[in-house]
Amino acid sequence: MFVFVCAGCGARLTVPLSQVALPAHAHQNYGNGVRLPVLMESGTFAVEPEPWGVPWRRWEEIDPDEAAARGIYAPVHALSDGAPGAIVIAPGDARGTVLVPEAGGGYCCGLDWGDGPNMACEECGLPVASRIDDCSLWQAVWFAADAVHRLPVADTDAATLSWTELLEQGQGTPPVEPITRWGSPNALDHWWSWSPQWEAAAGQALAHLLAASDGRPVTVPQGLIADVFQRALDALLPAVRPPRRAALAGPGLPAPDTDVVDIILVPTHPQTGEPWSPDGPDGPDGLDGLDGLDGSAGPGAVARPVPLPFGVWMWMAFPEPDLRLPASGTLPDGVLRDDPSTPSPHRLFQADPGTFQHTLVRLPAVRSPWLREILENLTDHTRAGLF
Repeated sequence: MFVFVCAGCGARLTVPLSQVALPAHAHQNYGNGVRLPVLMESGTFAVEPEPWGVPWRRWEEIDPDEAAARGIYAPVHALSDGAPGAIVIAPGDARGTVLVPEAGGGYCCGLDWGDGPNMACEECGLPVASRIDDCSLWQAVWFAADAVHRLPVADTDAATLSWTELLEQGQGTPPVEPITRWGSPNALDHWWSWSPQWEAAAGQALAHLLAASDGRPVTVPQGLIADVFQRALDALLPAVRPPRRAALAGPGLPAPDTDVVDIILVPTHPQTGEPWSPDGPDGPDGLDGLDGLDGSAGPGAVARPVPLPFGVWMWMAFPEPDLRLPASGTLPDGVLRDDPSTPSPHRLFQADPGTFQHTLVRLPAVRSPWLREILENLTDHTRAGLF
C-alpha cells in the first residue's frame, strides 16, 4: 500500500491506498444532468498512463507521426500535453487539501477539469489535484503526477488475487441500475437504465471486436451478450462474408471449441488490468498463440482476445438470479421475499460512444479504410441509436 505526499512540502495527502487497474469508465461522460457515483472504491487508486488534462492541443496542431508515436492512429478532437501518470482516488480518501473553487471550471452542477488543479496542499498551497463532481462525470480526485510523491506504507503489502480467488468473491457488476438526476431530493427522481459501467465496457470491447473481425460479420452468444453487442455488430459489419464467432472464455468456464471460435471475450484483472490468458495458471490449454490487445493476430493465433472489465465479464459468465428491488427490514432465515423484480430498461442497449472512440483510435487496425469509415461516421451511428 502507498500514501501520496505533497511534492512541495512532503505533507500527507491521502490515506493508505492499494493500486488497482484504471476503470474503463474513468473518463466517461454519461447522459445530461445525471448524478454519477464515485469512480474509485475507497482505499484504492489507479494511474492514467497517458497524458490527461490541461493544456490541450487540437488535432490540427499535431503531426500524425507525433500522434502515432503516442499510440494514437486516427484523428481525435484534441490531445493532452499534460504530464502522464495522473493518480485518481475516491474523494473521501484525500487528506490535508483545500478546495480552490476559483481555480476550477465547470459549475454546471459542480466542478470539472477546468483550467487546472482546483485543490491545493493545505500546508504549502501547492496546486496538487482536481476535484471532479460535475453532472454526468464520475466523482473523483485526480492528483497531478508531478505534484505528489508515492511512498510505501510498511507491512501493508496487498496481495494480488488469483483468478480463482476473484471467482470466489463473486463480485459481478449488475447490467441495470437506477440513474439519478442531479439535484434530486433523496435520489427520488430516478429511472432504471442500463449501467453506465456496462455501456463504457461495451464501447471498449466493441472497438476490439471490430478490429478482430477483419471486416467480417461477428456473432456472439445469445442472451445478454447478444443484447449488448449483436445489434451494433450487425449494423457496422457487412453480412456478405462468412462470420467470425465470438465466445466467452475465462476462469471457471470450459475451454471454447477452437474449431469454431475465432474471438474470445476475456476478463481483465481488477488489480493489474492484465487480461486473462488461457495459458496462465488458471487457464486451460488449447488456445495457443494469443497475442496482445492491439487488434492483430500473432503467428499461430487461434482465437483473438477482447477485454472486458472483470465485474461485467463475471455477470455475463455467471449471471445472478432475477434481482429484487431493495427493501428495508429483514425476514427470518428460510423466509423468501416477494419484492417486485428490478424494472427493465426502456431502451435497447447502447455502447458508450466516447469510450468506443477512445479505444478505437488507439488500435493500429483503425488505419484500415473500412474501420476508419466507421469512426468517421460515429456521429451518424450515434443518432441512429447504435451508441
